[in-house]
Amino acid sequence: MSDRETKWEWITESVEETKELARRLADYLAPGDLLTLEGDLGAGKTSFTQGLAQGLQVRDVVNSPTFTIIKEYQGRIPLYHMDVYRVGEELESLGYEEYFYGDGVTVVEWAGLVEDLLPSERLDIRIEKEGDERRRLIFAPRGARFESICKEIGK
Repeated sequence: MSDRETKWEWITESVEETKELARRLADYLAPGDLLTLEGDLGAGKTSFTQGLAQGLQVRDVVNSPTFTIIKEYQGRIPLYHMDVYRVGEELESLGYEEYFYGDGVTVVEWAGLVEDLLPSERLDIRIEKEGDERRRLIFAPRGARFESICKEIGK
């Protein structure tokens, strides 16, 4: 995230508040949308994705795809949850385009490792720990659509 970009910040005081922010975001998402998640281990990337899944009406249990790389969930819009930490540039061999430009919402954890493969229009989200439960979520929209979504959530 460069300093030139517009950024939106939220502070959450609990895991439930983090999930609620993600549920609100889900209301505005459409097929083909891509979200990136960055943050230290334990920052809340999976919790955020669980809230997003709830907002997309996914009924399955959502957990980290660390060892499976990609998990697919069905909801009102399919959710594709990727963890590229161990894959890096090898993502090309996994048919990532089908996810990035497909019929679902794609969430990519550790997306900085595959920056060159990401669509230019997306929502970059950084989650920073500020205590046991408190989190700072920084949204950096890339493109007018995601800028408008951030404005709606910020109301």
